Amino acid sequence: MTKTLQLTEQLLSMASVTPLDGGCQTLIAQRLAPLGFVCETIESGPADFRVTNLWAKRATAPVNIAPAASKSIAAKTLVFAGHTDVVPTGPLEQWDSAPFVPTHRDGKLFARGASDMKTSLAAFVVAIEEFLAATPQPDLNIALLLTSDEEGPANDGTVVVCNTLKARGEVLDYCIVGEPTSVERTGDMIKNGRRGTMSGKLTVKGVQGHIAYPHLAKNPIHLAAPALAELVGIEWDRGNDFFPPTTWQVSNMHGGTGASNVIPGHVVIDFNFRFSTESTPESLQKRLASVLEKHELEYDLAWTVGGLPFLTTPGTLVDAVRDAIRSETGIETQLSTTGGTSDGRFIAQVCPQVIELGPPNATIHKINEFVAVADIEPLKNIYRQVLVNLNRQAQA
Repeated sequence: MTKTLQLTEQLLSMASVTPLDGGCQTLIAQRLAPLGFVCETIESGPADFRVTNLWAKRATAPVNIAPAASKSIAAKTLVFAGHTDVVPTGPLEQWDSAPFVPTHRDGKLFARGASDMKTSLAAFVVAIEEFLAATPQPDLNIALLLTSDEEGPANDGTVVVCNTLKARGEVLDYCIVGEPTSVERTGDMIKNGRRGTMSGKLTVKGVQGHIAYPHLAKNPIHLAAPALAELVGIEWDRGNDFFPPTTWQVSNMHGGTGASNVIPGHVVIDFNFRFSTESTPESLQKRLASVLEKHELEYDLAWTVGGLPFLTTPGTLVDAVRDAIRSETGIETQLSTTGGTSDGRFIAQVCPQVIELGPPNATIHKINEFVAVADIEPLKNIYRQVLVNLNRQAQA
């Protein structure tokens, strides 16, 4: 059994449904401390939803501090980021084996978190161990940022650590998030960005009344319908070379008293934008409000920005990752910004180059989640080669 597979199984055996960590971060810190990492636990959140975060850093050269705090030249810092929490298992009776008992069948390793994303965490650690064994004094600082609140609200996880680092003036240069990004084989796709997400709760007001006397009432569903039709047809932007066009979708609509003879007094419409770097929250809010005003609706509207879009264009990090994937697997990886959000949206606010790279994602959040055993060692090797590539860049 390889060291990566062994550590993966150890992590998978630790039940860590959000916001629980299950001891995963302690185990990882115990592996990193002998390598010279300073490990810091940052807890956050209320007592009934306490989140555990780990910030571990090995600074071979002077710690990278923002120019305002120091004029000295600092070493570049690569951060491996991820989450130790997993989603709930779902009905246990539907699993073919216990979700927190790592089980091998047909070349696959089954357990909750196998692909999302404890395999990546194990690959991070072993890649670092092997890199430092071969290069004891690199010219690159190495760090890990782990949270137990990625699958949950994400209010007390990575964002808290990033805010802490920003307050300290600590600069991050490169980040690899271990999200499962691959499709068929490890390395065939990486995410070099993600769309932003912004939700709205629109309440359109009317006048409740008897359905037989519509002239004495004001049906908010009827009033809202033309505005909704116009919003559906809007081209918000055309996207760009890396992002598809921004989309707007209604997710829920609630109106009525439940009776068949009552015109409702209001209707609540939940919607969401998934937006590219061609749009901003402010521009989208302004355009949507102009449609509502055009249709003379009486309304209340509350906005929630879940995350801003981020993009890492081809450059030092993307090139280092592409080269690592090519040298370890022979694959020419595909860049993509598809899918949902990730904690990369928080890290991108304090780190200029962020990509996501992990194993295939076909079974994430599903019953009988698994990772192909054949995908585990290549992932570790890719992470290790990225370290080699970036260290070589630091020496240039």
